Order: sequence, then C-alpha cells, then structure tokens
Amino acid sequence: SFDLDWRGPEAAEAACFDHGALAVTYSDASDEPVLEPGPGEMRLWNRTRLQALFDAQRVVPELIPALAAAVGLAAEHLQARAVADRIWEREWLRDFHAMSFGRRLWVSPKHESPEAPDAVVVRLDPGLAFGTGTHATTAMCLTWLDGEDLEDRIIIDFGCGSGVLAIAALKLGARRAFAFDIDPQALIATRDNAMENEVADRLTVCGDVDALPASCDVLAANILAGTLIELRRELAGRLRSGGRLLLSGILAAQQLEVTEAFQQWCDMGRFAHRDEWVALSGSKRS
Repeated sequence: SFDLDWRGPEAAEAACFDHGALAVTYSDASDEPVLEPGPGEMRLWNRTRLQALFDAQRVVPELIPALAAAVGLAAEHLQARAVADRIWEREWLRDFHAMSFGRRLWVSPKHESPEAPDAVVVRLDPGLAFGTGTHATTAMCLTWLDGEDLEDRIIIDFGCGSGVLAIAALKLGARRAFAFDIDPQALIATRDNAMENEVADRLTVCGDVDALPASCDVLAANILAGTLIELRRELAGRLRSGGRLLLSGILAAQQLEVTEAFQQWCDMGRFAHRDEWVALSGSKRS
C-alpha cells in the first residue's frame, strides 16, 4: 500500500497489475467524504491510499523495489504486510445484518430473517450499486416509505441505485414501480434484486428518462442536491396533483436551497435529519 499523492490512479493501478497484483482498491487517507460519482467517473479523495493484493506464494524479493520504481516512489514508502486468506466475497456478512426502518419495514441480507411477526422484508445483499439502508440518506427514505400509505400507488424511484426504494414500496403495497438510473450497474442490480424479492413483474427498470410514466403518485429521488435542483422541473412535472415527493441526498446546509427550488410546485418540509444529511418531503399543489 502507498499514498497516491500527485500520481495518476490509472497509471499507478496499471503498474500494480503489471507486477502481478490480483486486485487494487482505493481508500480515504484523511477522512474526507466522497459523494456519488457520475457514470464512468473515478472520483477520489484529495489524499488517497492505494492497496494492491498479491498472491503471497508468487511474491519475490525484487517485487517491492521494482513496484516502487514503477510508481515513482522510494521503496521505504511502500508498505507491505501479510494478509490471512479468507473467503473475501463473504466477508461483508460479518458486519451486515437485518435493519428495521419505521414500524414494519426491514432490509435484510439473505442469510438472516427478522423475527418481527408483521415484518415487511426486503432481501438485499451489498453489491456495486448504492443503496442498502446503511447510509443515512437511504435510511431516511426507507423510514418515510414505511410511514406512507402506498396501497395501489404508482411510484418512481429516480436514481434507484440498488432499487431498494422501489422494491420496498412494492412490498409495502404499491401497485407499480419505475426505477430509473444513469448507471448501467444500478440497472443490473435493481433487476436482480427485484427478482430476488419476487416483485420483478411489477417493477420497470429504465435507463432512459423518457421511459418513465408522465404521472405518478409518489416520486422518491435520493441523489445529490445539485442534481435535484437541476432536474426540479422534470421531477415535479412527473408527479400528479396531490402526489407525494421525497427528496434525499441533501446536506443540511443545502436544505433551504433545495426547498426553494421545489416550492413553485410543492409544499416542502424537512422529514428527517440524520448525521449531516436531511430528507425533504411534500405534496404537489393542484
């Protein structure tokens, strides 16, 4: 492992693979949050640490000085340690457990079953797409959905990530859900998770915003404040009169700006505040 500093991540990563690395990961070296990147964008921290995993049986004494030279480092700045072999694909199971939201909604990994008798359970294992309920923005959205009357409603999950909001809405009684995202991985994850939760027949996955319905009863958008403001006409325009709007991915300092952006169409208010994030909800005026 080593700090990237001024080095380009692509070149440093390529050097690691050229020297036999099995995997390369990046981590935050200074506790700086990185928000959701755009499709194909590699958005890293100002101080980023690169970790490369090698097969211990194939490591030779020349590896560290050779790799250090390839990335432009003095050998003493490259740290190495032995890591016990484990089934890495299942490591997350130790830390990811069933979580409850509101009165009856649960998000649970496939290896657990909540004991609550009236539990509405979304089965979800962590994957490449954003949204398992562990992040404050998703947790607030799930809690809001649990408190809404979704019976026979049509919902749009705008920026669906893993599809957890759309799937939860369907499990809570929604008639139909439409999940939209610009990230192809999110669309794959949403389809897979919908099948796992046996709601795929009521969920339409959209990679094109024009494929969304012109009108819906509930619209949830857990994205970023700047994008919410930019798309305010698109989002408000797809909500029927009296329809319910949920906005998340908003830092507390951005609450007023987002509220004012939607005030033309909807009566907005803060639903929840968790960590540095807020969720806003409201109804569209006639």
